[in-house]
Amino acid sequence: MEVVNALGRRKTSVARVYLMKGTGKMTINKRDYKEFFPVAILQGKVEQPFNLTDTLGQYDIKVNVAGGGINGQAEAIRLGISRALVEVSGDFKTLLKAEGLMTRDPRMVERKKPGQPKARKKFQFSKR
Repeated sequence: MEVVNALGRRKTSVARVYLMKGTGKMTINKRDYKEFFPVAILQGKVEQPFNLTDTLGQYDIKVNVAGGGINGQAEAIRLGISRALVEVSGDFKTLLKAEGLMTRDPRMVERKKPGQPKARKKFQFSKR
């Protein structure tokens, strides 16, 4: 098995994931994933595809992620890992799809409109 690469996106975050056989080492932007995501919830999001497919510790991962905040980046990495695992073995697709990990979340920030302070908020209405 050579290097398998996949792309994951969420909001404005883009994660390029490179998956190869190994011992379970996860590197995000040349840092260990536990250092990159100090919050346990975000670490769990990144590990989720491996836990579902029982492949934790079987693959090494290198990730380049840019844009967005930490939650968007974690979810972009999760999608990238899921896509890479499906490329390795098609058997994982049903497991991951059932948990909703194969779907790109289409929700984006709504744009601000002219004549309004925010996307949906309006200035206070004055009758006279």
